[in-house]
Amino acid sequence: MRTPLPIDPLLPELTASLRARSNLVLQADPGAGKTTRVPPALLEAGLLGGGECWILEPRRLAARLAATRVADELGEELGRTAGYAVRFEQKVSKATRLRFVTEGLLLRRLHGDPQLKGIAAVVLDEFHERHLHTDLALTLLRRLQRGARPDLKLLVMSATLDPGPVAAYLDAPVLRSEGRAYPVETAFLPRPDDRPLDQQVADALDRLYGGGLAGHTLVFLPGAAEIRACLRGCEALAARRGLSLRPLHGELAPDAQAFALAASDRPKVILSTNVAESSVTLDGIGAVVDSGLGREAAHSPWSGLSGLRTTRISQARCVQRTGRAGRTGPGRCLRLFTEADFQARPGFDTPELQRADLAEPLLVLHGMGIREPAALDWFEAPPAPALEAAETLLTRLGALEAGQLSATGRRMAALPLHPRLARLAVAGEDLGIPQLALRAAALLEAGDLAARQGLERAPATTGHGADSDLLLRLDQFEEAEAAGFSAGACRAAGLDASAVHRAHRAVQSLRRHLPAPAEPPDAEARLLQALLRAYPDRVGQLSANGTCAFAGGGGARLDPRSRVRRPGLVLALEAEAVKQGTGTQALVRLASRCEADWLLDAFPERLEDVDELSFHAGAGRVERRTEIRFEGLVLDASRGPADPADPRVAPLLAEALRGRPLDEVPARMLARLSFLRRHRPDLGLPEDLLGPLLAGACAGRTTLREVQDVDWTAALRQAFPPETLRLLDAWAPEAIQLPKGRPTKVHYEDDPPWIASRLQDFWGLKKGPTVAGGAVPLTLHLLAPNLRAVQVTTDLAGFWQRVYQELRPGLSRRYPKHHWPE
Repeated sequence: MRTPLPIDPLLPELTASLRARSNLVLQADPGAGKTTRVPPALLEAGLLGGGECWILEPRRLAARLAATRVADELGEELGRTAGYAVRFEQKVSKATRLRFVTEGLLLRRLHGDPQLKGIAAVVLDEFHERHLHTDLALTLLRRLQRGARPDLKLLVMSATLDPGPVAAYLDAPVLRSEGRAYPVETAFLPRPDDRPLDQQVADALDRLYGGGLAGHTLVFLPGAAEIRACLRGCEALAARRGLSLRPLHGELAPDAQAFALAASDRPKVILSTNVAESSVTLDGIGAVVDSGLGREAAHSPWSGLSGLRTTRISQARCVQRTGRAGRTGPGRCLRLFTEADFQARPGFDTPELQRADLAEPLLVLHGMGIREPAALDWFEAPPAPALEAAETLLTRLGALEAGQLSATGRRMAALPLHPRLARLAVAGEDLGIPQLALRAAALLEAGDLAARQGLERAPATTGHGADSDLLLRLDQFEEAEAAGFSAGACRAAGLDASAVHRAHRAVQSLRRHLPAPAEPPDAEARLLQALLRAYPDRVGQLSANGTCAFAGGGGARLDPRSRVRRPGLVLALEAEAVKQGTGTQALVRLASRCEADWLLDAFPERLEDVDELSFHAGAGRVERRTEIRFEGLVLDASRGPADPADPRVAPLLAEALRGRPLDEVPARMLARLSFLRRHRPDLGLPEDLLGPLLAGACAGRTTLREVQDVDWTAALRQAFPPETLRLLDAWAPEAIQLPKGRPTKVHYEDDPPWIASRLQDFWGLKKGPTVAGGAVPLTLHLLAPNLRAVQVTTDLAGFWQRVYQELRPGLSRRYPKHHWPE
């Protein structure tokens, strides 16, 4: 006989509503029984016809537990009426009518079968978690319902989310059910605790069991690494208090997860990640210890790298965790943070669709023929920049051409992998190594296989470990495979048994997607080339000090544990942001060697031949630098003296001369040219007169030393056209011929220009000479025999008439040997 649950009285109204209308939103508190009682009710009410009901769960563990509980309540074996299907694992049969699945599998089904034939209803459970695939699934299901499948039943179930917006989106009524909740006494820390998390958990457990707690305790931790640390840190306490420590997280094998949930004659302490936040009620939980931390998907904009980061969870999730202690009786919750910390947290988590990498869902949409994702009627539309970034990545991977799915993209979309890894698999097939590429993709998805405690021993290699950290991971997997994947062999090899088993399941599931020909002798070298197709935007230049500069900009530091230490081109396969002083820095965890020839073969259109000239101040010359660049990253470079005949050389050498003092000859030329420009604006002479003159002087030369002996007159002729030079000589002559002397230089650096000569040289001139076509009289410096000016004037006629008569007696006495006529 089934145990009554709070949801049971509401089931007739629920089925009646879905019989009358296609959509429904159910708000049911934790512990109401919605996950395990609603799907069988739909089946019993005949709402499925001959089809299936797919129940979308946020995590694999929740799907397994829910399917197992429903099968038990039906009195059947798992996989008959009720079954589950998660990535790389399923327990279903032809008789299965209630299929509990993770959200990603529904998207795969939509890709292969856009009309969801044989599926009569879809239940979106725990919708408040707002996973990316959940939001996308809701959008696509609503689109399908408005089109080819108006008969499709949609039921959204949530515990803490406001049902109003989703009910309006689905045009659906809302039903509410009170859960079976018992009071939970909640306690905060009086002040922040900076000790390691395992010590805090041990103290919290000691308080609980020292205070008389007899039941089980659920401890929420952010990830598997923290769980392993707490297992070690709580060993002594567990032995003293008679506790059974049991880990629970998504990386564990199914039998290990079942052990965590199995009955125990001793009080259990289940050390869990967020997988236990929202799933089937765990029996006997009397207390919760909440770290207030969780892992969430993070997207790094500097290179497109995705991963997980530890964050402080929202208030809603804290409340959700607390409620796990009050499902079967009164409970207690110890929060390992202060009440002020809790009040400062956001009320709800940001939906994953608003912060995650959208490349995979975008590939699914294009695979379904949806070319304009932004035009979809989203429940809540993703940010436009995120859609644009995903579109750019898919184009870089070759999945899209002109915004449409390419032949490569169709092959990628058929694989249950992230687009990067799908591109790796497709490239591996093209290079004749399909199975090795699939295995590599599975291991990249599975993550690090090495144990994080004890001796981390790398298996023996054949010397290629320095080429790629991925090859080392492949060696580790093959060593575990040779030992039959036994837990003991994994531990002896310094490997994490759960990570190895997870990778094994992934490899087995992927094998059927591509052929399995014999591998060529150079299979590993081909794999490294295939990696470039999957990570074209992660090409970097590794320096000897371990820093890496990336194509397109940005930089990172290589993990000191990486085997790829030789400077040169590398691919960053895995990276994360780590704290560095007051900021963060990207740390490349997994790297692989790359070759310039591979870039030339794979992306010839992205290579740039650069031929640049620059002035080398130390050498005093113009040098030529030739480079081959990949998106700004220098692959090859050479430097040497420039060719004097290269027309680009003279302007560079001229620019280097600008800041240096000019000799007298070019300075006088510039003054004459400037005078001509002022008085003949119609000639259109440039403001920068020095540039053309220097360029003319530097023509055919590459060094400053060569310019020292330049023919400036020839440079002037090269810099300006003949007509300009003719006017220059006419309007701004370099010298004036006086009647009694040699040609006298005209000084144009002052305005008006002037000449200087002995007084006797001007005899015979009634008026002073002029320039600028007679418009500008020259200022005359009339010099005595000692070459000192006796008069400065522009009125030579007036000087002869007045001043000279006054000066003549004195000049005659002082210079009696000179003739001073009256």
